[in-house]
Amino acid sequence: MGLAVIILAAGKGSRMRSDLPKVLHKVKERPLIEYVLDASNALDPEKTILIVGHQAALVKNAAARYSVTTTLQEPQLGTGHAVMQAKTAFEHFEGEILILSGDTPLVNVQTLQHLIEFHRSVNATATVLTADLKDPAGYGRVIRHNNSDIVLKIVEHKDATEEERIVQEINSGIYVFNAPILFQTLAEITTNNTQKEYYLTDVFGICFNKNKRVVAFKTTNHNEIMGINNMKQLREVEQILLKACL
Repeated sequence: MGLAVIILAAGKGSRMRSDLPKVLHKVKERPLIEYVLDASNALDPEKTILIVGHQAALVKNAAARYSVTTTLQEPQLGTGHAVMQAKTAFEHFEGEILILSGDTPLVNVQTLQHLIEFHRSVNATATVLTADLKDPAGYGRVIRHNNSDIVLKIVEHKDATEEERIVQEINSGIYVFNAPILFQTLAEITTNNTQKEYYLTDVFGICFNKNKRVVAFKTTNHNEIMGINNMKQLREVEQILLKACL
């Protein structure tokens, strides 16, 4: 089975209070997207699709030295909608697709390899990388079936019930999917949520309801899945990287 990668890099990052695309903000003098592209390249995928949107030309230019194909998401209607834009690139692809977020510069290649190996070892249709947080407020929650590896659904914080918000296991935004089933299922998701967007995470619930094997793989290092939504988080990630070099 082959491996391909989709990197989501279309967002504005409005909470960064800058017109610069979020993935082009820098840590240690390098744009965030470069760290994710490096991690992707280390996995030696058959193809890498970079989903661009806001200030697309700038993001394309930042990725120019990498072997990637860029696909435009316009307008930006959510993560599910972003992945839909890559459908034609995978018409004859039967392998697995790893989905990464362009704002996670601490993502560890070894963890990604273990995630893919786990997905294959249990013959899963969909696998989500997770972590436990003491304060999971704001993050999507991963709801498991009777504390097993099986995932019932992934629910965004804004859509979660009070009981679901107690769960400390959070969604990293990093996934492995069987490619044909991913695009078949994306055709079924809707915007029936508080954000009125196409959530990629809705694929998990649909697959579960169709008796497909959907599972979670937990990392013990929650730092590596840190996404960046504001300048404070950008500085925090930079400090982690600087300490790692000492």
